Amino acid sequence: MSAGNGTFDEMFDGDGQTRPAYAEYCRWFAEQPGEFLKRKNREADDTFRRTGITFNVYGENEAEERLIPFDMVPRIITASEWRRLSRGIEQRVRALNSFLYDLYHRQEIVRAGRLPERLLQSNDAWLANMVGFTPPGGIYTHIVGIDLVRTGPDEFFVLEDNARTPSGVSYMLENRETMMAMFPDLFSRVAVESVSNYPRRLARSLAACVPPAFAGGKPTVAVLTPGIYNSAYFEHAFLADQMGAELVEGSDLRVVGGRVQMRTTRGYKPIDVLYRRVDDDFLDPLTFNPESALGVPGIMDVYRAGGITIANAPGTGVADDKAIYSFMPEIVEFYTGEKPLLPNVQTWRCADADSLAYVLDNLAELVVKEVHGSGGYGMLIGPTASKREIAAFRDKLKARPENYIAQPTLALSTCPIYTRAGLAPRHVDLRPFVLVSPEGIDITPGGLTRVALKKGSLVVNSSQGGGTKDTWVLKD
Repeated sequence: MSAGNGTFDEMFDGDGQTRPAYAEYCRWFAEQPGEFLKRKNREADDTFRRTGITFNVYGENEAEERLIPFDMVPRIITASEWRRLSRGIEQRVRALNSFLYDLYHRQEIVRAGRLPERLLQSNDAWLANMVGFTPPGGIYTHIVGIDLVRTGPDEFFVLEDNARTPSGVSYMLENRETMMAMFPDLFSRVAVESVSNYPRRLARSLAACVPPAFAGGKPTVAVLTPGIYNSAYFEHAFLADQMGAELVEGSDLRVVGGRVQMRTTRGYKPIDVLYRRVDDDFLDPLTFNPESALGVPGIMDVYRAGGITIANAPGTGVADDKAIYSFMPEIVEFYTGEKPLLPNVQTWRCADADSLAYVLDNLAELVVKEVHGSGGYGMLIGPTASKREIAAFRDKLKARPENYIAQPTLALSTCPIYTRAGLAPRHVDLRPFVLVSPEGIDITPGGLTRVALKKGSLVVNSSQGGGTKDTWVLKD
C-alpha cells in the first residue's frame, strides 16, 4: 500500500514494500489476529474517554466537548533522521530567542534592513511593556513547539513556530502511555526513545529559570490556567499534576509584598516561576485588558522588578506571526551566522504588491492563511475550495492584504491509520516540543503527530476533525 499521487508514504515505498524504519512493526502487525486489533482499537477510544482526554470547540452554536481521535498505528522516525531534525530545531529555537531579545532591545535586525519595521508596528503581539526588559536568564521562549511537515525521504520543512503557548504535549504523553499499556510486547521488540520523563524535564527546566534574587532554594512553580472551560484545560491540569506543581487560576493569586502569591490553607505563598497558559491580553488587567478576570492585577510590575519568572515571556507571540515566519531564513542566518538547517515552506507575503498579484492569480492552487491565525481557522485551501469560497476569499485579500500570507499546497507525507478495512494512508504533521533554560535546549525525542483522518484532507488540527498518533523515535 502506498499513498499514490506522488505523495511520500512513510511506511511503504511506491512498490508497496515496507520501509526499514517500519520493518519490525509491520512484522508484528502481520502476526496479530484481526479481531485482536479491532478490540484494541475500541479499547483505545474507551481509555481516552475514561481518562477525560477531551478538548472544547468554540465558535459554533455553543461550546462542545469532544474526544480527540487517537490512531493506534505509530508514526516512526529513525535515529539518524531525528538527529538531523534535532540540529535544525535547536538552531531555530536559538535564533528565535535571540530574535525576541533583539526586538525588545536594539532591534539590530531592523537597523540592518533585514526585517521591515512595519511588521512590529502593525503587530498586536509586540508589547511595548517589554522594551528594555530582559527576562530572568535571558530566556523568552521556555517551551516551544516547532511544526514540521515532510514531503520526501529527506525533505522536512518548518510549517509554523509556536513560541507563545504551544499545546498538545499531554496528548503526546497519553498516546505513548496508551500504546505501552495496550501493546507491551511490541515495545520489547522495537527499541523506542522514551518521552515519559517530559514532565520531570519541564519542571527542572522551569526551576532553572527562577529569578536571580530567589536562586538557591527550592523554587515554587505554578501553572496558571484560564479555568475548566478552556479548550486545553485537560493539559493544564495534567502537566501541573505530573510536575508536582500547583494549578492556579487568576482568582487564586494576588500581589503581596512585591511578590505574586497564591492562596493556600496556611495563607499566601510566593510563586517563583509561573507557567502561564493565559494569553498576554488577559494576563494583567492593570497593564492589558482591564476587563480580564483571568489574570493577576499588578503581575507585570512584579515581573519587571525581578520578582517572578513568567513562562513563556509576555510578547513572545510576535514570533508566531506568519508574516514574521516568512523572514525566518533571514532571522536564523542573522543571529546564528549559519544557513537554516530546516527550511521554511515557500511563502508569499500578501502585503507585497507583486506577491499579492501572484496570489490573486493562483488562489485555486494555494493555501492562504491569516498572519495571526491558528487552529486551522481563517484559511483557504485552494484545491479543495469551491468557486464561491475562492471568490469570497479574494475579496478578503483585496481588502486587507497585509493580514495574509500564501503558500503552495504541499504534498504532505502520509502515514497509515487503522480502519475497519485495514491500513489506509492519511496526511500527517509533527510538533516536537522544546524546553529552553539557562542550562541549555532540551528536545523531547518525538513529539505530537497530528493526522488528518478524513481521506484526502490536509487539515490535521483537532478542531477541524484531525486526530493524533504516538510518535516513535527509534534507538540506534
